Amino acid sequence: MSPAAPRISGVLETSLYVADLGRAATFYRALFGFEEFMRDQRMCALGVPGGQVLLLFAAGATAAPAPAPGGAFIPPHGGTGSLHLCFAIPFGELATWEQRLRTANITVESRVHWPRGGTSLYFRDLDGHSVELATPGLWPNA
Repeated sequence: MSPAAPRISGVLETSLYVADLGRAATFYRALFGFEEFMRDQRMCALGVPGGQVLLLFAAGATAAPAPAPGGAFIPPHGGTGSLHLCFAIPFGELATWEQRLRTANITVESRVHWPRGGTSLYFRDLDGHSVELATPGLWPNA
């Protein structure tokens, strides 16, 4: 039997690849109130509550290695098509989020009631990515 894996503290970053970096950053900052940590021609880093970061990359801008401190580099990566991410929300905030989406003229594509008691709202961002807001009760660990 192999030894236990070292601990993981959580997901620190997740990435989306967007056609217009400024437009996407404005969308996520306005809708969610995320703090912009940094932005350049290649990417924008947005602070998500809970010590997490949403990285928005200009489509195609990560096809080549990127320089990093100390002469290191960030390996190439990317994604195409409609990607997905989910933000956790408290039970009591579901109706408030539904109203916020209506006010922003964002259509809820689907509403799912999960067997564990959670509810998810699905909608699309400006690049067609599937964004989910989920209350506790979706997964056994959250």
